[in-house]
Amino acid sequence: MVAFEEHKDALAEKGVKVFAASVDTGDEAREVANDVSFDVGEGVTREQAEQIGAWYGDARHPEMIQPSEFLMKDDGTVMMSSYSSGPLGRVNPDDVLKVINFLESLNK
Repeated sequence: MVAFEEHKDALAEKGVKVFAASVDTGDEAREVANDVSFDVGEGVTREQAEQIGAWYGDARHPEMIQPSEFLMKDDGTVMMSSYSSGPLGRVNPDDVLKVINFLESLNK
């Protein structure tokens, strides 16, 4: 999430709003949110993870939502999504900017 914070100006220029969510609650959630200026939801449940199709862990990783990332239009249409079953494969802000630039080039 810190990488998105570091790119917040470039993302804002493209109209990107960043939101994050975590299974953590209370002090643990605040610790995660302290390093970023965007909203971080807390207490994501297994049911909520299932609603978005996220992998929520197994016997080796109980009660942990794995990365699920979405690039959405203002109307809620999903333009791009990425799901992971572990800590690798997360979308980074440079990739988000590349996708947006590519989509903008198609509309010219």
